[in-house]
Amino acid sequence: MTYVILKYFSFPIICLVKPTMLILCEVAVKSVVPAIRCAIAKQLIQTYGLKQREVASLLGITQTAVSKYIRHVRGRVLKIEEVNEVTPVIIEIATSLANGHISRRELVERFCTACIIIRRNGLMCKLCKRSDPSIDIQQCDVCSSGFSFCKRDKA
Repeated sequence: MTYVILKYFSFPIICLVKPTMLILCEVAVKSVVPAIRCAIAKQLIQTYGLKQREVASLLGITQTAVSKYIRHVRGRVLKIEEVNEVTPVIIEIATSLANGHISRRELVERFCTACIIIRRNGLMCKLCKRSDPSIDIQQCDVCSSGFSFCKRDKA
């Protein structure tokens, strides 16, 4: 019988690879989308008196997720309520959902509109910097330059 003895070395390994750079929409999915859903959920509950289960059904998420939005456990990385321009979009989305008068396409377009407003107001800058430390957020103008990420961005 033959035995193989493995010797493990513990020494620092220097990694020369840049940290994974997330693209803008990936940062938005992790921060902006939950913040928008949180604002919509609150609007639906406070204005229309809907139950968490009903809100979850309208937003295509779980009741647990709605509960976390309401209790500020989720969707609070960005404080989008500080951006006055986004409030009418949130109200419009909530009203359309509550009345059942919104198609999937319209919902996606309005989400994109809210995201564009949030980006243009610089709320994502620190999060982008965290995802890619090489970004100089003082010089970056990707969100505010009119660079088109989607059709709605040109509006």
